[in-house]
Amino acid sequence: MMRSLYSGVAGLKAHQTKMDVLGNNIANVNTVGFKSSSVNFTDTFYQTMSSATGPNAETGSAGTNAKQIGLGSSIASITTNITEQGGTSTTNRALDIAINGESFLIVKSAGATYFTKSGALNVDPNGTLYCTTNGATVQGWMYDETLGDVKKDVVKDLTVMSPENMYYEPTATKKVTLSGNIDKMDKDLASTTGMATTFSFYDNLGQIYTAKMSIKSSGATGTYTVELDDIYNEQGDSIFKTKVTDATSGAVTYKPTGVVVTLGGATYTAADANINATTGAMTLAATGDKAQLIFNENTGEFTGTDKTGMYPQSDMAKKALAFSINTDNLTNNPTTVGKTFTKYSNTVGDDVQGQGGVIIDLSGLTQYSNGGVSNVSYKKGDNNGKGVGNVAGEMSGISIDSDGYVFGTYNNGSKKCLAQIAVATFANPSGLEAVGDSMFAQTQNSGTFDGVGQQVGLTGSFTVGALEMSNVDLAAEFTNMITTQRGFQANSRIITTSDSMLEELVNLKR
Repeated sequence: MMRSLYSGVAGLKAHQTKMDVLGNNIANVNTVGFKSSSVNFTDTFYQTMSSATGPNAETGSAGTNAKQIGLGSSIASITTNITEQGGTSTTNRALDIAINGESFLIVKSAGATYFTKSGALNVDPNGTLYCTTNGATVQGWMYDETLGDVKKDVVKDLTVMSPENMYYEPTATKKVTLSGNIDKMDKDLASTTGMATTFSFYDNLGQIYTAKMSIKSSGATGTYTVELDDIYNEQGDSIFKTKVTDATSGAVTYKPTGVVVTLGGATYTAADANINATTGAMTLAATGDKAQLIFNENTGEFTGTDKTGMYPQSDMAKKALAFSINTDNLTNNPTTVGKTFTKYSNTVGDDVQGQGGVIIDLSGLTQYSNGGVSNVSYKKGDNNGKGVGNVAGEMSGISIDSDGYVFGTYNNGSKKCLAQIAVATFANPSGLEAVGDSMFAQTQNSGTFDGVGQQVGLTGSFTVGALEMSNVDLAAEFTNMITTQRGFQANSRIITTSDSMLEELVNLKR
């Protein structure tokens, strides 16, 4: 039987396999994260008719080459073009991520670990992040409150919308920053009431209070006294006094609560003598030295206060004041304030943010001429946005940044890190085995996954609001399809031609 028949059959099989691969590539031209494959042929076993010989000097004969007849072609390899980046398609969806680089998302399905380029993510009913193209749960590291960062150990399911993450705990305000200008010609500064200014802050339960202060001329050039006038709760009631209704007559009288507040070096409270029992009119009683603001008369710059102790080792040593409630001995309404109101510790260091109380930063004040009009405003927190405090909040959404950190956003305006998505890289990514659903499994030839993974920033980044599309090049696929078709056609001609030759051989007998 003619060997060419079998060579033709081998060629047909090889080209048919290549056409199968091309068809799969084209079918997945719009599959998210799909990686195209390419086929390489190799020639097969050769039948040697005669071996090669070398030249013989004694006989004077030349060497001859080997006479071999090949037996067709076969598939040498089907290689996944896994390192070739697919195009980026913008979706503007917060949970869609495209991977820039050679890393893979780590996912788990049915207890097994796989790897994918598909970044179309969502959250399942259990609050766990998963890949929508295959239903596998995304792996990474959860945020550790004690560590203050994600804990990069063995990867686990990212349950970002767990019950404890659905709410944002309230925190007390630690710092307030005052800024603005005090014009020495402002008539209010010389009045008995002074120039009024306020700031608000949160207590440990997220309740908001407003402190009213007055700034008055001290009599010395460029020096002003800061006094506390009152503190109001969310309902607009003073925390220094309370209404008392007589159970029999229904008469309403006002009595002191016993709250004691410190501002700078002075303490403020209200006794019976400071409150009009009938109208509620009140003037706080102050003991100790009231804080003084001091400006450079020549430049108008704020030089500091006469109080030391705040930030003693920095240039803020005299440019901040401590403000706090310093007693829980409340006589008339002990459940209203005091227990949750932020308190200040007498232990002072460079960083007083964790010591309770509110630190009032005054370094943004100036004393410039402004037509006799002063203007002082405030913001919660310091200039770096720390120590703001907040009310309690409920989760309103989640987002992912370019480093894979997953953040929860809350309806109180806060944002909190919940987890970080981990990625995996391989020494030979082309050695991964496709298992369907845009997932790959590690093999002995790809390298192994260590179970921990790494940050995407070490090898690339995430593009948020986008997806990596298929890397199929239609122009190249159609060209390969043409050559494959012609190759298949030519190999079929080998069989028909060989058949015609055999037919002639059979006809010799006639």
